[in-house]
Amino acid sequence: MFIYNLKLNGNRLVKFLFIVMLLIILVIFSIGIYNIFFKNESRNNYEVKLTDTIKSNQIFEITPENYTNILQTVTEDIDSYIGCKVHFTGYVYRLIDFSEKEFVLARDMLINENSSQSLVVGFLCTYDTAYEFKDNTWVDITGTIVKGEYYGDIAQIKVDNMFECSEPEDKFVSVP
Repeated sequence: MFIYNLKLNGNRLVKFLFIVMLLIILVIFSIGIYNIFFKNESRNNYEVKLTDTIKSNQIFEITPENYTNILQTVTEDIDSYIGCKVHFTGYVYRLIDFSEKEFVLARDMLINENSSQSLVVGFLCTYDTAYEFKDNTWVDITGTIVKGEYYGDIAQIKVDNMFECSEPEDKFVSVP
């Protein structure tokens, strides 16, 4: 029968564990830096470009799945999308300082899937008879992206056609 006498030195054990943890943190940090700065091609796969998918005379359909990605992309690079025609559904949402021709064609975006909290997101729109549509009325629009002014440059939809419609089953849009 063999008996092992194992004597642990507390100082050496703590130093060893500290060095191992430091190495693990360094490896994780290095992987993160590599993914952020050297793997840009994986990020570009998720970018939505309207000009890549449509010609200027075609109408691009905005759906609940691509709504916030398109909103974000157009907002970040307004000039590239001026003149593009879009079609989508949302509800009329107004702020106090809007004129009678202005409204936001809005949708609700859940903050996270386990929460009932949502944000209102949407495009600022102009339409000559927008005052005929009350707040929270669901409408279907077709319009053209223009550069507008609302506390700075903003992507705006100049509405060509607008009519009332029923609330869709899936009234929430996806997070970008």
